[in-house]
Amino acid sequence: MRLNDKQLAQYHEDGFLLVESALDQQEVEQLRASFQRDCETPGPHLVAEEDGSQVRAVYASHQRQPEFSGLVRDPRVLVPVQQLLTEDVYVYQFKINAKPAFGGEKWSWHQDYLAWRIADNLPAPRQVNIGVFLDDVTEFNGPVIFLPGSHRNGLVHEGRTEQAKSEQHLDPDDIALSAEQLAEHVDRRGMVSPKGPAGSIVFFSPEIVHGSAPNMSPFPRRLLIATYNDVANLPSWPGEPRPDYVVCRDTEPLRPLAESFLTGQVSA
Repeated sequence: MRLNDKQLAQYHEDGFLLVESALDQQEVEQLRASFQRDCETPGPHLVAEEDGSQVRAVYASHQRQPEFSGLVRDPRVLVPVQQLLTEDVYVYQFKINAKPAFGGEKWSWHQDYLAWRIADNLPAPRQVNIGVFLDDVTEFNGPVIFLPGSHRNGLVHEGRTEQAKSEQHLDPDDIALSAEQLAEHVDRRGMVSPKGPAGSIVFFSPEIVHGSAPNMSPFPRRLLIATYNDVANLPSWPGEPRPDYVVCRDTEPLRPLAESFLTGQVSA
């Protein structure tokens, strides 16, 4: 799958691009099963909701589950990323945000690149995020909300709160926009929440302002987010680096599979 000129222009203008039903139902079911297996694998890669009752996020599933390892090389994912960024990219971070029915909490308004610059000394916003819908995303189950065009003027907010919300990762609450900053940007940019069937993919900028509301519906909303980084834009740490389940260490450039992640082999 290659993006056409109109799609490329839309991404650069808005900061995100939705491609509906990029994956089929069988592929989505395989990814859901793989996600469930990973949730049952003990380890620090699991981040719980505040009450500890359910999983909030799972990191680095592509290091443990072959379906996700293949997905990050699937041409429907990797080729558009290469078009939007550069040919030589690697997976900088991989996580699945799991908003369970009747309980998935909000994600505060933030820009991803600020977190990575603070925590990993990442030189520049040379990344592309891909969000794969593992469930149908509707207005009811806490979709991600973007502020179109908010990626074009750099970082809105600087710094982080003094007290970290999570010891496992840099939580969006730590770098959240103020109410005044958000109101100003919404007034100028508006708000859009991409929705679509499971298997849809949204490509989005590391600098676009985004967040999401709690999931009050009876429908889960599991969102897989893989962040690709330019191999010439590596992080560096003056002290102890973050764990490799949060920041991937394998920076070898990825090459697309010849077919889908369920059947494909790496192309020459």
